[in-house]
Amino acid sequence: MLQVRIHGRGGQGVVTAAELIAYAAFKDGYFAQAFPFFGVERSGAPITAFARIDKKSIITREQIYQPDYLIVLDHTLIVDEVCLQGITKNTKLIVNSKESPEVISKSISRKVSSKNILALPASDIAIKYLERNLVNTVILGAFARLSGEISLSSLKKAISEKFADKGSAQVNKNITAVMAAFKYEEIS
Repeated sequence: MLQVRIHGRGGQGVVTAAELIAYAAFKDGYFAQAFPFFGVERSGAPITAFARIDKKSIITREQIYQPDYLIVLDHTLIVDEVCLQGITKNTKLIVNSKESPEVISKSISRKVSSKNILALPASDIAIKYLERNLVNTVILGAFARLSGEISLSSLKKAISEKFADKGSAQVNKNITAVMAAFKYEEIS
């Protein structure tokens, strides 16, 4: 089972990102679940959401304590111990940051190899294509390429269906931003 934990701030689309991962995985033929963890937070407060993907039915409903992937939409959260809880040497981090993986690795309290960190300037990509700093869909393009667990075509379909009520122009902007992140040259 692949487990993904997403950290960001209220208003950044953290919950939507988890839902899109699950929805794209479902379209790829997997079992999937997504759920948020928050209380009375308001816009700007730290938010966490979770997604699971598996080839068989997912029975567990608990939070994800040891994620395979940790997605961080706001780079300022990466130094927060709550954000880093449960990561292992095998956890892959995808961080919205202009800093290099080496700089991020040195700045966090847990030892994470820079080989397991993808730093993506998702805010820059979002501003360029979405005309605002909303990085949730952008960073999913990087997740799709890095993980290989959700296909780009299913992610595009999930975005198209999830944002259909926002109009085709907004859907197309999101898909263009996802493609830019998917093709980002730093992803190996």
